[in-house]
Amino acid sequence: MKLHELRDNPGATKKRTRVGRGPGSGKGKMGGRGIKGQKSRSGVAINGYEGGQMPLYQRLPKRGFNKPNRKAFAVVNLGLIQKFIDAGKLNADETVTEDALISSGLVRRKLDGVRVLAKGDVTSKLTIEVTGASKSAIAAVEKAGGSLSVKTAPASE
Repeated sequence: MKLHELRDNPGATKKRTRVGRGPGSGKGKMGGRGIKGQKSRSGVAINGYEGGQMPLYQRLPKRGFNKPNRKAFAVVNLGLIQKFIDAGKLNADETVTEDALISSGLVRRKLDGVRVLAKGDVTSKLTIEVTGASKSAIAAVEKAGGSLSVKTAPASE
């Protein structure tokens, strides 16, 4: 078989309909849009409109609430911190701060602070200083002989 002999399977491809290209095409003149009216014009999108019937999104009950001033934390697992220490990207002897986590590449950005969770296990003795931590993460770090301190955000908010 040569390159010029390559063909797709029969029926695998279908030519697209070229709308509005003369009466012989079967989709000429109005191009299948009917006569006049809003939907025959270009640039019209009537999403969610159901011809006067109450639209689905209005018929369904609404539940819940999105807190407008909710804090968003960058989340880090203990196992990942340990992995970065083993790889030499973090120094276990120094205090692991939020800035150290960012410069190592473990966290992309602080957001409202960094929160440490207990997934994975810690073997090295660490001193971690972050905005938030789960109780189990604090317990895991202290079990390994280190300390995890949670600093509170400034009260002037």
